[in-house]
Amino acid sequence: MSDRVTIQTEDFDVSQELRALRGQDARVGAVCTFVGTVRDTQALTGQTHDQVQAMELEHYPGMTEKSIEAMVDEAHRRFDFYAARVVHRVGRLLPSDQIVLVAVTSAHRGESFKACEFLMDYLKTQAPFWKKEHTPEGGHWVDARASDDAALARWGIQASNA
Repeated sequence: MSDRVTIQTEDFDVSQELRALRGQDARVGAVCTFVGTVRDTQALTGQTHDQVQAMELEHYPGMTEKSIEAMVDEAHRRFDFYAARVVHRVGRLLPSDQIVLVAVTSAHRGESFKACEFLMDYLKTQAPFWKKEHTPEGGHWVDARASDDAALARWGIQASNA
């Protein structure tokens, strides 16, 4: 299986995606996955929380996929893994909906864990997505958090939004 990046509005089936990623590759000894979901609350400045009723995700078709594909290529340069699968949803999502899947196969768990975490850290801050949360008080655009920038920095990458 080769690497695949998909941006879509519809939900994804994790089991189906993992079967396709692994295929019949008998070398695979580890599959690491991360699934991100929409939370029903969002911590805001001042330690208050707003109820999230929905989230909208926007992107630039073509540009977003190329950006993520470039980071998968970078992950291949850094870590010894076989294949990666990134599925990211866009459009209107509700609390508990799946947003993102990152899955990586390798011979051993360590490389899969590192590559999966590297890709997720990149997606949180550098992938060209725009996120708007809708709360009872109205909608607001969400910026990357400082903690997300710090997670990316440990890989030696400076966040472009810092």
